[in-house]
Amino acid sequence: MDPSIMAWKDKRKVMHRYDVTAEIYDERYAEEQKRKYKKALENSDLSAISVLDAGCGSGLFLGQIKVKTKTLVGIDISHKALLKAKEQIRNTENSYIIQADIDNLPFKQNTFEKVFGFTVLHNLPKPVKTLNELKRVVTVDGKVVVTGLKKAFQLDKFLDILETSGFEVTGFVDDESLNCYVATLTAKHLHINYLTSVSV
Repeated sequence: MDPSIMAWKDKRKVMHRYDVTAEIYDERYAEEQKRKYKKALENSDLSAISVLDAGCGSGLFLGQIKVKTKTLVGIDISHKALLKAKEQIRNTENSYIIQADIDNLPFKQNTFEKVFGFTVLHNLPKPVKTLNELKRVVTVDGKVVVTGLKKAFQLDKFLDILETSGFEVTGFVDDESLNCYVATLTAKHLHINYLTSVSV
């Protein structure tokens, strides 16, 4: 079978799973997600910049940062999750949600100054392809922040995926209180600045 057809079938399963759980997702995972957001936002200034939340789900993160950005866009493959996200940004200027495939984003190159991808890479058939697409839409000096679910990625495997995608890891959090690694990435060559010690 054509690999692209297989990949789309996998994505349709993910879409269905999040459509089914959209109503209970926040109740079940909000506290864990908020801990990730807090780590991801350390040393981040989102004022007067354009931000993409790639895989925004029910919009928890959108709701948290909506008043801090110049332009805010959330994309997700799940229609029902996006209905919840729409509630999070209601009556907020320059905030938008779009149903889209994260591997084929409907944006030009260098559109966003900051891109976030929380709890999304483990749902995708080719994480390196996904990271390359995020790299395409981030500005040259921009940052991409992604998480890697620990039960889906061993640390060395996750770091290998990040390196293979052509990003430089400029910040990395491996905190015992989180079920994910949090990585800050840039396409430019910068020194690695670990935000907390990484246990290997």
